[in-house]
Amino acid sequence: MQRPKQPSAAQHVKFVRLLWRPQSRLHARAVDVALMLLAGLDAVLNFPPPRDWTFWVSLAAAAALPLRRRLPRTVLLLTLPGLFAGRALIAAMVAVYTVARTTRPVWQKTVAVLLVVVGDFIPWPISLFAKATASDILQWLIYAVLLGTGPAWLGLLTKTRRDLSERVAELAASRDQLAASRDQERALHEQAIVAKERARIAREMHDVVSHQAGLIAVQAGALEVTTKDPDVRKVAGTVRGLAVATLEELRSMILVLRAAGAGPTELAPQPRLADLPGLVATSEVDVSLRIDGADGRTLPEPVERAAYRTVQEALTNVRKHAPGALTSVTVQVGEDALQVSVRNGTPNVEAPQLVLPGGNHGIVGLRERATLLGGTLTAAPRSDGGFDVLLSVPLGSAGR
Repeated sequence: MQRPKQPSAAQHVKFVRLLWRPQSRLHARAVDVALMLLAGLDAVLNFPPPRDWTFWVSLAAAAALPLRRRLPRTVLLLTLPGLFAGRALIAAMVAVYTVARTTRPVWQKTVAVLLVVVGDFIPWPISLFAKATASDILQWLIYAVLLGTGPAWLGLLTKTRRDLSERVAELAASRDQLAASRDQERALHEQAIVAKERARIAREMHDVVSHQAGLIAVQAGALEVTTKDPDVRKVAGTVRGLAVATLEELRSMILVLRAAGAGPTELAPQPRLADLPGLVATSEVDVSLRIDGADGRTLPEPVERAAYRTVQEALTNVRKHAPGALTSVTVQVGEDALQVSVRNGTPNVEAPQLVLPGGNHGIVGLRERATLLGGTLTAAPRSDGGFDVLLSVPLGSAGR
């Protein structure tokens, strides 16, 4: 069972921000209005009728709170008259909290706290100091310090949390970038290893296969020139032509291997359906060829190449495993698909058995080629001892 994908650190930080930050300007305005109403209620409850000017300055302090986000220091100054002359505590506490959570210098925040502490500590009128006891003055001082520093510490904590969230987001983004860079470096390393291996394979193919095929071509050419037997001359010419064609295709494959993903590589002309008669004529197999529906039609090059390679591999297998067997090759080009059928009978017991090397990868490669084109390939023996190879490739998917 596949494990669910874990969220990244950046997604965690984004989720935390969504929980803590106001979701919209409307939300922020709603918070400001609620604080204004709460501060106004504080003023109303602290100044029952008849009310004097101290009530109105306290009410004005509450009315200034909606501007606290844009003008935090100005709003603090507007709340001080209500704090000094009246009892606008909530408005002043909200104002000092707003100043503390900004990026203003520390001394400005300290001055804001001192103003709120002094404004809450000094009674109005000041003559009340003469009537207060030392215990009353100590209590006033404690309450003033708590009411002034508490909102300031809360504002500093909020600012610190915001800064930490942004730092964590930056670290998460850096980590993701580092991981992506490592993945890219790993991919480049793997590509370099593959390119090195492909270059090694290309060298081996050039040094071994091309050398042997070149010797075959040279020897067959010499035999073709020196022999006086026309049948031998014909066979020697065929062998030389096959060796030269093999060298051409080998050169093309070596170019592809050496390219190692560096971009498109020009290949030698690839075999098409029109090359099937030549393949059948030089196959050394008793075979008949029939092509239907291909007159005047231009098929996708990969489809024609797949058909050619299928017939080529099937005839090679007939030479190996069923020498002397009667074989038929049928190519049917329909409206939507191309069908290739290679059917051979039982081998001729009197035909010489050829011992040829094989890796049992030919049919596997043909099946992979058909799958890449969206088609199918089946290869199976028949009950009478023969063997069938059937290829079906859709023309539409190959064209796309």
